[in-house]
Amino acid sequence: MARFRLELGPVPLHHQVYLHLKAALDSGEIAPGDRLPPERELCGRYGCSLITIRRALTELAREGRIERTRGRGTFALKPRIERDFADALSFTEEMQRRGLDPETRLVAARPESAGEVVARALDLEVGSPTVYLEHLRVANGEPLLLEQVHLPAERYPGLLAADLEHNSLYDVLTERYGTRIARARESLEPVLLRTREAGLLDQQPRTPALVIEGVAFDEHGTPIEYARTFVRADRTRYYVERVVVR
Repeated sequence: MARFRLELGPVPLHHQVYLHLKAALDSGEIAPGDRLPPERELCGRYGCSLITIRRALTELAREGRIERTRGRGTFALKPRIERDFADALSFTEEMQRRGLDPETRLVAARPESAGEVVARALDLEVGSPTVYLEHLRVANGEPLLLEQVHLPAERYPGLLAADLEHNSLYDVLTERYGTRIARARESLEPVLLRTREAGLLDQQPRTPALVIEGVAFDEHGTPIEYARTFVRADRTRYYVERVVVR
């Protein structure tokens, strides 16, 4: 990193440092995994106080661009993949649009009896047969999402015989059973990963993550899918765009 001269003016000094470091991260001058210079060395390069440097680094850490570890230093992180929470694109389509290589791994596919949560979501009796599917969504070899899905088994006989690793589940439902997903109701909340989910997502147990819980409905308003999706919080950022009417 070359020296950078800060200028007195309307832009605060710490924000100038932030913008310069962010540009270095965006351009690849500072690559993921690289260790940033120590704080006092940065003070010399920018000609500013330690407080100014720390404020800039705190902002980058808040955005998930760097990780500050006591005793080890400050390291650059991979930029998060931004996803529109309301986007109708499939995971595969969205990753391809971003130039990433998507992959789906079928972790589990089996019959299960509906518990209270699943039965309530799918409007079934407790104990009703369901099809349970678990997919790991991978981009460029890195696991990002773990999807756990229940569907009413009586409505989709023979579903487990389909190739659910290489074919889209929604395509199979449409082509084989005439079911089209019309809408979905979803919620998002933070969680700490349990040991099994953490292992599949290549994370440590109790690592913070996001879980998206939702029910998908067909064109008649019948619930046909209950899903829980665990999302790596260190690699994904969701946003929502809305129209504000005053």
